[in-house]
Parts: sequence; structure tokens; C-alpha cells
Amino acid sequence: MADDKDVLRDVWFGRIPTCFTLNQDEVTEREAEPYYLLLPRVSYLTLVTDKVKKHFLKVMKAEDVEEMWFEYEGTPLKWHYPIGVLFDLHASNTVLPWSITVHFKNFPDRDLLHCPSSSVIEAHFMSSIKEADALKHKSQVVNDMQKKDHKQLWMGLQNDKFDQFWAMNRKLMEYSTEDGGFRYIPFRIYQTMSDRPFIQKLFRPVSPEGNVHTLGDLLKEMYPTALPNDEPLAGTLDQLKSSPTTTTTTTTTTPPCMSDTGALIPPPTP
Repeated sequence: MADDKDVLRDVWFGRIPTCFTLNQDEVTEREAEPYYLLLPRVSYLTLVTDKVKKHFLKVMKAEDVEEMWFEYEGTPLKWHYPIGVLFDLHASNTVLPWSITVHFKNFPDRDLLHCPSSSVIEAHFMSSIKEADALKHKSQVVNDMQKKDHKQLWMGLQNDKFDQFWAMNRKLMEYSTEDGGFRYIPFRIYQTMSDRPFIQKLFRPVSPEGNVHTLGDLLKEMYPTALPNDEPLAGTLDQLKSSPTTTTTTTTTTPPCMSDTGALIPPPTP
């Protein structure tokens, strides 16, 4: 993994310029100016938008404020999806900055999970880490880690500290030479135009004949329409291990759109 450090940094520091505007139906004491922010692709909306909330609360009365939620062109944005996944699913063809609408009322319970505190995000994140490690190492790495190690992972993500996060996450990405690789590759293929929000199945990094699988092999088996011309997609799955949890491929309508980071954290709840 040391040879991949530059790539890991590029993935980690990926940013999306975003403009937050208050929904026009919100009651304000004066006009609410937009708020601009560079959003980290590998984090979560509800984890990095405290400044957005404080900005709009300045023009609102306390009695008019309920739980904050976000929407893009009429679609509520799931906070438990990584920001990069949300952008690739809903706005990859939009002109930047990404325009997100902020709401403080009429929470869409049928579309979104409530997120009352950062502890909820932490619980979701650690659940994803454990799920991925069960597939990769039979949960052996996570079970051997101490509580302070788990906390370091979380604090690294929460505070956007690359070195702090990867000092611990490196353990989750290693395997012994005897094993020859992970048991299975944790991945999810996200979809927008389907009853299934994502595709997730067991997939080994090496074929029964001993050949190393590529990302193209995975897509050909799990989502063949992603390769309409049957063109090979370079890069082995071993080269896509910059994520502690899941290799993320976002798909929209035709043609499918690959996530520009290749791997993001972590796999969401439907």
C-alpha cells in the first residue's frame, strides 16, 4: 500500500465545489445568502455541514427550525451515502458548483433516515467497516483492533485527517502472503433507475484458475450493460483497494457512469 500513497491522497482530498441555498418556503427574518463549501467526496453531508447550518440559522427563528435535510432537484439526498456517491448518482453531469437546497421543515421520513447526532454517523460508518472486514478477513482484523483504534479511524474521517485515518486503516487493507488476497471484494454498484438501490454479491479477487480478476471482470458478471461494447477495463481489483470498505461504481441511465475515485467509503444502508 505504501506505493499507492499518492493515489490514496488524491482520492482522500477529492473535493466538490457546492453552493447551498435555503429552500424558498422556509420562513426567514431576512434574505438568506447562499453558502459555498468544498465538500470532501469521502465524507458524509451531515458530518461536514455544521457551518452551513450555522449560516442559515442566523436568519431564522428557533421555532421555525427542525431537522436539517438536503435536496437536489427534488431528490432528497441520503446522508448515509458518501458525498462522492451522491454527486455521481445525481449530479455528475451538472455544471459546478453543485447546487444543493437546504430544508429545516417537512422532513421526508419515507425517503431519508433521521440523523440526530454525529454518533449515528459513527455507528453507521463502523458497521460498514465491520461488514467489509467480514468479507475480506472473516472479521479477524476488526476483532483484533482495540476500541481506541476504532476511534482513531472515525476521528480521522470526522476531522479530515488523512495520516491519522490511514495509520489505522492500513491494517484493514493488508493480508498475508499465504492467503494470496482478500476472501471477497466488498463492493456495491449503485443504481438510480431501478427498484434495487444497489447490487451487492460475493466476488472473489482471483478466479478458480488462479487468474487475478479485473474491475472489468466484476462489471461483466454483475452489471454487463456497463460494458456495452465488451471493451476490457484495465486495472485489477487489487489496484482498487484505496477504500477500507467498498469499491464503488455508480451507475445512472445509459451510459453508466463510473465513480471518478474508483473507491469510496463506506457501503450504505438502502
